[in-house]
Parts: sequence; C-alpha cells; structure tokens
Amino acid sequence: MQKKYVSVNAEVDTDGVIRPLLIRWHDGRQWEVTKVLHTCTASHDEFEGVRYTVKIGRAVRYLYREGRRWYVDRSP
Repeated sequence: MQKKYVSVNAEVDTDGVIRPLLIRWHDGRQWEVTKVLHTCTASHDEFEGVRYTVKIGRAVRYLYREGRRWYVDRSP
C-alpha cells in the first residue's frame, strides 16, 4: 500500500463520532464526501486506525485515519 497523506475536513458529533466531509489533495484539488458507507477499526502489519468506506460522486474509495493523520491508498 502506498500511503498518500491528505487534509480532511470532518465533523465530530456530540458522541465523538468523526465523519469526513471533504478530502483535499496536496495540490489543492478537493472532493466532497457525499456519503460514509462503512466505518471500521482495523489493525495489521502496516495499519492501525479507522478505515472509512466513502462515496465521492459515483466512486467508492477507502479513506484511512491513522492517529491524527488521514490518507488514501494510492495502489492501483
């Protein structure tokens, strides 16, 4: 997995649940997260954190939160 760290605008509700709203790439491009389809915690050799399955337009992508940092998987 090739990690590419990104900026994320998110909201936190009164229960502490974090919901990503916008993903911003290092070059300024940005995408609105139209829906969070699934959220799960995961831990394995290269990752420990939260994986969000998100919908961006018609595409479904994985967005990861590892501590205080966010990234997307750049693997083909």
